[in-house]
Amino acid sequence: MAGIRNPLARAALAALAVAGATACATNPVTGRPELVLMSRAREQELSREAAEQVAAEMGLVSDPQLLDYVDRVGQRVAARSPRRDVSYAFQVLDTPEPNAFALPGGHVYVSRGLLALANAEAELANVLGHEIAHVAARHAAQRQTRGVGVGLVLLPAAVAGAALGVAIGAPGDLLGAAVNAPLRLAGSGLIAAYGRDQEREADRVGQALVAESGTDPRGLAQFMGTLEAYEELTTGEARRRPGFFDTHPSTPERVANAAGRADELEWTPAPGIAADRAEFLSHLEGIRVGASPAEGVFEGSRFLHPDLDLTLVFPEGWTLVNARAGVAAFAPERDAQIVLEIDGEGGDPKAAAGRALESLGSDTSVEVVAVEDLTIGPHPATRARLRASPGPGQAPLAIEVTWIAKQGLVYRISAVGERAASERHQAALAAVPASFRALDAAERARIRDTRLRVVEAREGESLAGLCERSGNAWSEAETAVANGLAAGAPLATGQRVKVAVEQPYRAETP
Repeated sequence: MAGIRNPLARAALAALAVAGATACATNPVTGRPELVLMSRAREQELSREAAEQVAAEMGLVSDPQLLDYVDRVGQRVAARSPRRDVSYAFQVLDTPEPNAFALPGGHVYVSRGLLALANAEAELANVLGHEIAHVAARHAAQRQTRGVGVGLVLLPAAVAGAALGVAIGAPGDLLGAAVNAPLRLAGSGLIAAYGRDQEREADRVGQALVAESGTDPRGLAQFMGTLEAYEELTTGEARRRPGFFDTHPSTPERVANAAGRADELEWTPAPGIAADRAEFLSHLEGIRVGASPAEGVFEGSRFLHPDLDLTLVFPEGWTLVNARAGVAAFAPERDAQIVLEIDGEGGDPKAAAGRALESLGSDTSVEVVAVEDLTIGPHPATRARLRASPGPGQAPLAIEVTWIAKQGLVYRISAVGERAASERHQAALAAVPASFRALDAAERARIRDTRLRVVEAREGESLAGLCERSGNAWSEAETAVANGLAAGAPLATGQRVKVAVEQPYRAETP
């Protein structure tokens, strides 16, 4: 859950819409004419809008030195792009998962989770080259023209809204806010829905651009090998074959193909942005590893947010989701949900409730059953109970919304479920807003921040010994994967190893 930023400023990120007039254009990569429905001007416009949404919904790392380095690496590769009508911009997503994507207008993103797995500038350059190639080849416009649809795709983090069978209301209305929260919360990550052939082309073109820039094209295979090992470690199985709906070639295939191409490419090494691996790792020193405490953390079913100074407890055994838009819990049967969000600035929960109820207008599908003022601890609150009939063939819903004012913000806790399910979960749902309070000192002290550090191996030191000496929060296996090391591989004296070190959390000033 985001800090003082307003997470309701935008709804979930939408796919890039069909736009522009039909036109025949020459593809910058292939040099062949192709039919596209999206004009380049519209492509740029939609990309600017999407970039604003990425920043709002996913968050961006603000470290100026890191951003400058990533941008310089990216611009060096982009200077060789055959597409000259876009300006490339490179940014770092504040997300722990290894991810990279590009918007059609030239915005290219890598996550801090991806950077934590990189071990050389060439690896980063090849990842950026892959995304530059997607932009250069106009892959998004191709997919849209073929009627497939491409752009920003919501990852399936929470689908309770669909399970409840509810209709999507207009943004900002009370019913929509309550039942659509899972759809907004799903926007915790983005991928581009490219086809397998497009992914292969992006690998091939990206490596060629990297080689032209004087950077080692073998970096793609090296990084994909690390990514394959990471996937096997985190999922427990290697991804040997793509699934039927999987648009990406399998990782082993991409590793093999990238390695083969790198051997065939002719290139002349040029000095890197970073002089060597030691300097490369120095740019990564201090980046956050794992979830950000600034978005709040879970201790079991208890949610704690240090910057907002609040905590509350969700029902035991429910599925928990923490995203920038809010925090939610979903019943095991997916027939009820409860969501915490920031309604907006202010100190009057009754006024916030009044505005929301007024937004219902003459909607006859929603009945306001009761509205009451109350206090939750020292905080003023207002609670509204509603009944909703989504439509023919859909089960009636029971909705209970509680607004709580605390330190200049009004929070909204929405409980939604089919009527029978709400009655069954009544005690669990009612306990959540009742548990809302400020953090105590012990809870605040337990919130830790994990940062990447670089440690030099001592003479004769094993990886296990280095992990113990450095207070490494990663397991030995995780450390080996993050450093591109084989299991049990010996360390050379002075070898630099990335580790994850926990420290007390301190709020970051804007």
